[in-house]
Formats: sequence, C-alpha cells, structure tokens
Amino acid sequence: MEPLLLTKRERRKLASQYAELCLTCGTCAGGCPVTGVDGLDVRKAVRLAVLGMDQELIDSRFPWVCTLCGRCEHACPMKIDLLTLLRSARGMRARDKVPGVLHKGVEMCLKTGNNVGIPKDDFVFLLQDLGAELAEELPGFEVPIDKKGAKYLFTINSKEPFAEPEDMMFWWRILYAANESWTTTSENWEGVNWGLFTGDDNAMKEIVGRIVKNYKELGCEYLVLPE
Repeated sequence: MEPLLLTKRERRKLASQYAELCLTCGTCAGGCPVTGVDGLDVRKAVRLAVLGMDQELIDSRFPWVCTLCGRCEHACPMKIDLLTLLRSARGMRARDKVPGVLHKGVEMCLKTGNNVGIPKDDFVFLLQDLGAELAEELPGFEVPIDKKGAKYLFTINSKEPFAEPEDMMFWWRILYAANESWTTTSENWEGVNWGLFTGDDNAMKEIVGRIVKNYKELGCEYLVLPE
C-alpha cells in the first residue's frame, strides 16, 4: 500500500520521499511544540504511512494533536511534505468521528455563516451597539457593514462577537486613527475556516467561496483575515 496522501498523483510523487528520504533523525520532533502530547512523534506518523498502516494513522490521535503549524516540515533536512501527510489523515477520518467541537463548527458555519451560529440580526445589532459605544470616544465612528467600495474587507473570528466583543474595538481604533476605508459583512463573516483544519476540502472551499463572493460583490481592494 502506498503512503497516505491526498491524491494518487501526490502518492506517486512523494511515496519515495517517505520511504527513502526520511532519516528518522528526530529534527521534526525536536521542532514540534506538541511533541510527546498523547505520544505524538512526527516520525511515528511517517513510519505508519510508509508501512501502509493508513487506517492506524487515520484512527490515531496524532493528526488532531498536531496544530499544523509547519515547524516540523520547516525543520526537516529532507524537506518531506509532513503537513500533507497529517492533514490527509484528518481528511480521511469519517466526519462523525472528527473531534466534536470541530465537526460541529464546520456544520454550523455552513448553515449560518459562522462557527458558533450567531444569527444575522443579533450580529448586526451587536456591531451597531459596540459602534455607538466607541463613538463616545471616537467622534463620528460607526461600524461599516456591507459597505460597497471599501478599501478593506475584514472577516471576524466568531469567538470575538460571541465571548470577547470588546477585542474588536482595538483594531477599529487603528482603522479610525488611520482614516482607512473598511467594512465587514452581515453574513458569512467568519474568519476561521474549520473546514481547513478538519481536512474537509469541500467545506473549506465553500466557506472560502462565500468570503470571496462578498469581496467581489462589495468591490473591495483587499481582504483581511485578522485571525
């Protein structure tokens, strides 16, 4: 069995790298910030793939303990594509077996446009309320929503309106001081793509597509993901 990869073409391209180039030197593990958590050692993941033990890797905790930060791959002296390996293992996990909060977040984002399911009216009310509060400090300030022709389109991490709304005010102050033209959107404003993190390529593309659609329809110059 060939090593675990995203496509057959990638399998052919990289199989020899896993089998012949991995030195098991441990440089990847040394650079990994979560080495040892639940027994994680990137070398073990590579060996499972090389030995054709795909399902064992898919069912293991390794791909989910990994943060996909890329330090292992950056440190690897043989430049093996370790992130492709680990993210592929996530993608091959049955969706109902993906760690709960991640799977639910993807489903919620596809359904509502954000990972925690904040309704559109509640979100708009919150931004307007925070904007009015900040206007007491910054004369004339308001949160621009769905503003066409703005220079910058900002997405938002749903944890902020859900639990830490005041955090948004920090970057609002910067934009006000810089007198920049910007906006956010009333729908599909989520800036954290859990489809990417869970290896769900279809969900990832759908979420990205919605953001790009907003960007094009509003005619913005730049897309900013503060996350």
